[in-house]
Amino acid sequence: MVTFFEASLDKISVHHVGNKSQNEMYALSEASLQLKDELMSSLLMQYFLSPFEKTNEVYHLMHSSGDLKLNELHHFVTQAFVNENQFHEVSEQIAKYLYEVSDHPKIKPGEVYVTCFKQLQIEGELLDAIGVFKSETKETYLKVYPDKGGFNLGYEENAININKLDKGCLIFNTDKESGYKVVVIDNNTRGTEAAVYWKDSFLQLKIRNDSYNQTSNALGIYKNFVTNKIDEDFEMTKADKIDLLNRSMKYFKEKETFDLDEFAGEVIGNEQAIASFKTFKNQYEEEFETPIPDTFDIAANAVKKQARVYKSVLKLDKNFHIYIHGDKDLIEKGFDDGKAMNYYKVYFKEEQ
Repeated sequence: MVTFFEASLDKISVHHVGNKSQNEMYALSEASLQLKDELMSSLLMQYFLSPFEKTNEVYHLMHSSGDLKLNELHHFVTQAFVNENQFHEVSEQIAKYLYEVSDHPKIKPGEVYVTCFKQLQIEGELLDAIGVFKSETKETYLKVYPDKGGFNLGYEENAININKLDKGCLIFNTDKESGYKVVVIDNNTRGTEAAVYWKDSFLQLKIRNDSYNQTSNALGIYKNFVTNKIDEDFEMTKADKIDLLNRSMKYFKEKETFDLDEFAGEVIGNEQAIASFKTFKNQYEEEFETPIPDTFDIAANAVKKQARVYKSVLKLDKNFHIYIHGDKDLIEKGFDDGKAMNYYKVYFKEEQ
């Protein structure tokens, strides 16, 4: 989580980056902006920083070769942190580099803002940070103004909604040798490979392997195991699968520490299924090069986020949804020969 009640916007440079594959060019400003309007500074702080208040994932910059020095953003921001007088020059280099990786035909052109913040807080530390943001989506706004004893209407086209940041990242001046601490926003992540160029091509990120991500990954792996893998070895109803997911969520909500053997025994129970889950986990770790230790501290905020995608709904045709929150033994599945249809029988003590 990023907080900015003590932060200040120290420097900002604005450039324009087109789509290289569409033969659109980039345009660079000659100098940084001089912000003398306090309201403008406040609006920019809201636009750039408020989306990060709810971010929990922290990344590091990396390079596929393993040599961090080859990551362009790492090189550029290090220059800016070491010599603040080079800030605008660095902002130009960042804009040019973003242009070079904007080579998918569906990447939208837009303004690029490179900023320097002072006293920005992350994980309890007050740090300097370099921010890189891009506005791609433009909107039309109506304006109402007094006119001849009444009111009139005007409009402004191609304006920016300060409540909708398209893309952004904050690179904090700490953990340099690991790739700095980085948080990222990308609200255009659907569709083609154009959607991932910000994180993968421009920033080149790897997620930090802390308790938050260990918790999130463990829950994600287990969910994929139950929903996609377990059918290969066992015949299970959807109600049974929902029960397995509910039990895993209950474990993570009640425990402070994850222990793989304890989790497997309490939640999965079946020895064959336990062995299958451990194999599935090992395959994930190898494929994504993301080791998850057998024991780690559980991060409550990661559990809360994963709970949103842990579905406990049994959907029956288009007529009924059954929400299963507890004892699966209170729901029975059967088949009615006369109607040639499946049915569920649900036991309860009273209606609410």
